Amino acid sequence: MSASGGTKAIVAALGANLAIAVSTFVAFAFSGSSSMLAESVHSVADSGNQGLLLLGGKKARREATPQHPFGYGRERYIYAFLVSIVLFSVGGMFALYEGYEKIKNPHAVESWYWPVGVLVFAIIAEGFSFRTAIKESNETRGSLSWREFIRRAKAPELPVVLLEDFGALIGLVLALGGVGMALATGDGVWDGIGTLCIGALLIIIAIVLAAETKSLLLGEAAGADQVEKIKAAVVDGDTVTRVIHMRTLHLGPEELLVAAKIAVRHDDTASEVANAINAAEARIREAVPIARVIYLEPDIYSAAAAAAGANPGKTPGGAPEATPGTPSGKTPDAPANSGH
Repeated sequence: MSASGGTKAIVAALGANLAIAVSTFVAFAFSGSSSMLAESVHSVADSGNQGLLLLGGKKARREATPQHPFGYGRERYIYAFLVSIVLFSVGGMFALYEGYEKIKNPHAVESWYWPVGVLVFAIIAEGFSFRTAIKESNETRGSLSWREFIRRAKAPELPVVLLEDFGALIGLVLALGGVGMALATGDGVWDGIGTLCIGALLIIIAIVLAAETKSLLLGEAAGADQVEKIKAAVVDGDTVTRVIHMRTLHLGPEELLVAAKIAVRHDDTASEVANAINAAEARIREAVPIARVIYLEPDIYSAAAAAAGANPGKTPGGAPEATPGTPSGKTPDAPANSGH
């Protein structure tokens, strides 16, 4: 997994969650606190999630095969999506169930020093993990806000770890609040309320993760800055005069497919066009190193065909609008130099 995959943050989160899982389960055994049990199960689920992220990174490094000619880069997206499912089911739904049971059948928290001491330790451990994830993320997010970084990041691991650690910290504070209120009032219902809040928080985070990773699974284009760099790199002003239309697609976090129709001069020879395409591909890879799969189709640009061809309401290069005298749903015969 590349550095942008946040391996250091994943390992730090895994170590913190394993320690928290063991300590909170011991605290539950001595105190009977449902918040402790919810946090223990949550930490076990998070540990499994970090394992899934590491496994996805390993599988994504496999070489391309005839059955998967573009490689396995999207394995990382699949495993990140599985993380959201685990967080929703094992973490969130279990906490809601446990909280409901504790409210229905409340009992006082015993040996209060166990849950309080363990929660303080867990907050410190989770804070260390969260700090590591923030430090790793700052190396790649640039000027983006945290919300923009989570929404736009093509490598799913860091956003997943960030949201998990953030949710874990808030969950631990909620657990501490629930236990504290239960001790202060002598009413175990507060412990159950804290557990319900933890479950609701985990479900919200799981839904956000699922939505973001689903978008990556469906296939996202390059960022706007990368698109502009590619367009500028393609055109040399001599043989390649413009980009007629272009598509980009992330095959994985660090692998980009670029497909474009480019305008060349009508009197260029086949050899000149081939050399121009090779040179354009080299310029693209220099400008955007993750552009590893490039397909460039030469064409003769026609301003008239471009003006009458593509439907502005569709994505560039879409089917042309029907013109007067053309049956609905049909397109007129287009010359080879169509500009769509």
